[in-house]
Amino acid sequence: MVGAVPDSSSDAPGGRRRDPPGSLQAPLWRSIAVYRFAALAYVAVLAVRNLGDYTHPVSGAVLLLAMTGWTVLSAYAYADPTWRRWPLLLADLAVVLAVVVAAPRVVGREVMNDGVPPPSVAWLAGPVLAWAVSGGRRRGVVAALVIGVTDLVARERFAQASLTGAALMLLAGIAVGHVVRLAVIAEERLQRAVELEAATRERERLARGIHDSVLQVLALVQRRGAHLDGEAGELARLAGEQEAALRSLIASRAPDGLDRQEVDLRSLLAGYASPTVSIAAPATSVPLPAGVAGEVAAAVGAALDNVARHGGGRGWVLVEDDPDAVTVSVRDDGPGIPPGRLTEAAGQGRLGVVQSIEGRIADLGGTVRISSAPGEGTEVELRVPRGPSVPGQRADR
Repeated sequence: MVGAVPDSSSDAPGGRRRDPPGSLQAPLWRSIAVYRFAALAYVAVLAVRNLGDYTHPVSGAVLLLAMTGWTVLSAYAYADPTWRRWPLLLADLAVVLAVVVAAPRVVGREVMNDGVPPPSVAWLAGPVLAWAVSGGRRRGVVAALVIGVTDLVARERFAQASLTGAALMLLAGIAVGHVVRLAVIAEERLQRAVELEAATRERERLARGIHDSVLQVLALVQRRGAHLDGEAGELARLAGEQEAALRSLIASRAPDGLDRQEVDLRSLLAGYASPTVSIAAPATSVPLPAGVAGEVAAAVGAALDNVARHGGGRGWVLVEDDPDAVTVSVRDDGPGIPPGRLTEAAGQGRLGVVQSIEGRIADLGGTVRISSAPGEGTEVELRVPRGPSVPGQRADR
């Protein structure tokens, strides 16, 4: 619902709630309060000027005092986000409707027909603005129609001025409701940007920790085992390669907006081709945002690493480009995965599949399906939907 109040509103002095810092709706509610007091001042000037012409001047003074009291009370109530609910909105509408119905009787229809405006003029648009801010264009239109029709019926005379006032209220409800909708969209995008910045800072913090620990250990293993033969030398060489790859990953940082530029997924997957790995892709390019394509390629690389580490056989990569999604299948002819092995590995803290494959694809809003049986190989199917998804946006949000 447009205009819903976040539960994160902080307490204000006196136990009242207030809008969260940076809320784009708070200025709109303050603007409504300003409008109500300005309209009340205008009505008061007209009432003082024309009070002697009213049929019931005492009732007119009482009505003006009631309007003043409700203006103060409603401004105070709408300032608290927890009060911007149906009870207050309906009460606001009911009070204004009562003033609209009472105004012709207080002023007198003959006096109004002579051109004396009722005390409800201009002031009656307050609920229209409040409903539009709380619920968008539809609510604003409903409030405008209810008040406009009631005003026309209470006057018992359809003059051009009265029709113009109803039309202006209707336009105000539509315009303000549209502005509120744009404000809600902008606030949602701002919140996503803040979350993305927080995630980026967390990755940088983890990168510093990796640099201070894991990289130093890999470098030490590479230096100590560089002169050794056999399996020890091979381990030292692998440690050196992983150190270089990890340093490159930490040091690389795409410029702003680069992750949304499209690249051909085939070019990224072509680097995995080898005598034991076959790549089958469409003849035409498979464009994806750079950030998305990079994560898919990394997930494919993790799946191929598992093939080399556990399967020891051949691997096949098949790329399918559909209008609504891109599917990449990684299949091998290895020994397969025993039932329950992935759950057991995750329980032991070995999160290669969970984090490197499933985690990456889930962050893109996609799905991973793993099919395997002992002695029949393994197939990992990665499916990523086309659209505005970016890394860090999971499908379950």
